[in-house]
Amino acid sequence: MASKGKSSSSGGGLTDTFFTVTELARDLAVTPRTIRFYEDKGLITPRRAGTMRVYTKRDRARMVLILRGKRLGFSLREIKEYLDLYDMDPTQSEQMRMLLKKVQTRLDSLEDQRIALEETIAELKEIEEQTLAGLDTTSTDKKAAG
Repeated sequence: MASKGKSSSSGGGLTDTFFTVTELARDLAVTPRTIRFYEDKGLITPRRAGTMRVYTKRDRARMVLILRGKRLGFSLREIKEYLDLYDMDPTQSEQMRMLLKKVQTRLDSLEDQRIALEETIAELKEIEEQTLAGLDTTSTDKKAAG
């Protein structure tokens, strides 16, 4: 949550429009180290209030997009391209076209992976059945011999 402190002009804490790294991390359920990682990669650029980094609502929105992109399997490079387009194109039409293309590519990839997983699962189940049958036979043979 954003700090509810005094406005920065009165010399107090942060305003409702700024977050400390700890507040932002808590709000997004990540570690401060995660936020600093994306900062080091140039995906977010906090401001300074003296020696303290402060993050805006815009930085928070960018972090939400970054975390969502990572969760959906996009690379940092792809996420950065998307965020950069957002800054360059006020109509966001280029950004939307790029997003659509990336989403379609990712969906195709996931469909291929799903098919491969289904085939692997089917093969492993077959091996499991054969192994169980083999163990059953071995157990029965030992009992008959003993």
